[in-house]
Amino acid sequence: MTTLPTPIPTTGALFGLDLGTKTIGIAVADSTQLIASPLETIIRKKFKGDAAKLLSLCEANHVVGIVLGLPKNMDGSEGPRCQATRAFARNLGELTDIPITFWDERLSTAAVERTLIEADASRKRRAEVIDKMAAAFILQGYLDSRG
Repeated sequence: MTTLPTPIPTTGALFGLDLGTKTIGIAVADSTQLIASPLETIIRKKFKGDAAKLLSLCEANHVVGIVLGLPKNMDGSEGPRCQATRAFARNLGELTDIPITFWDERLSTAAVERTLIEADASRKRRAEVIDKMAAAFILQGYLDSRG
């Protein structure tokens, strides 16, 4: 039997996640769900610790939904990174009742990096903020799509 995912509430704080192999960029939208803001970057270690940190942040920010960037290939197909992202969501979903949805994140990191370069951010500064800014880009795309 297939169950439909719980829909993301239309009010309440949301997290946007940019899941990388080494880091998890986190962005937050407040209860009005109008604007996404970069929050934090978690350095990945093991799933259990990463999930505990993420869920602690969810609790502290009163998060009612998570938007997870789905790294599709440019042709729209899904490769190994999508499979890893879906596995992360599945495992995280076993630890929380917070609904999780996916958002196509193609080119999000490239767009953010281009913006940071245009803002004359140093390479070091770009490395420090790129993941959480990509998460904000992902979350803002999701928010804008909801109108």
